[in-house]
Amino acid sequence: MVAAVAIVIALAVRAGRGPSLTPLQDRIVRLTDSQLGYQTDPRRTYCNKYSAYWQVGTEDCGNSNRDEQWCADFAAWVWRRAGVHFVYGQDPGDISSASISFYLWGLAHHTWHPAGERYVPRAGDVAVYGLDVAAGSAEHVAVVVSMTPGDRGPNVVNGDGARTAFSIVERGNDQFKADLHGPGGRIAGYVSPTRQI
Repeated sequence: MVAAVAIVIALAVRAGRGPSLTPLQDRIVRLTDSQLGYQTDPRRTYCNKYSAYWQVGTEDCGNSNRDEQWCADFAAWVWRRAGVHFVYGQDPGDISSASISFYLWGLAHHTWHPAGERYVPRAGDVAVYGLDVAAGSAEHVAVVVSMTPGDRGPNVVNGDGARTAFSIVERGNDQFKADLHGPGGRIAGYVSPTRQI
């Protein structure tokens, strides 16, 4: 029995879900997992409940959803529901529906980790893809749920993903390129929800 428990714990740690997760990281991973399979309504639109939560996007869905590309709204929703403290808005340093806002927030809070450095992404981080600082944009963000040793990118949960359907919450493994409705940008780095000592 003890050997079986040790094997389960070892597998859980390797998958990024074991005892090494902080309570905040655990809440973030559980929240992202609880949303897997969520799809926009009406289908083949960007009408979603995460933008509606933040009261952004257009009100042309015919229901309580709001219409806009929503990867950043999803990541912000997960962080807020898990207990990460930030301001959602349009002022400098706020997190917003723009993917680049996570990068800017990470810079302001000293939690930005460029890809290619020795930093290993952790569960709960937000991965930023296709960053173009000069243009003031990023193509996509996704919530990191784990990192498999030897992979080029993290295992993530995408809001507004496009791998299995149009605009859905889905998992992406070894995601070094964005999961978009067209050619996606490469990973630029990671934003941690809190400073790590």
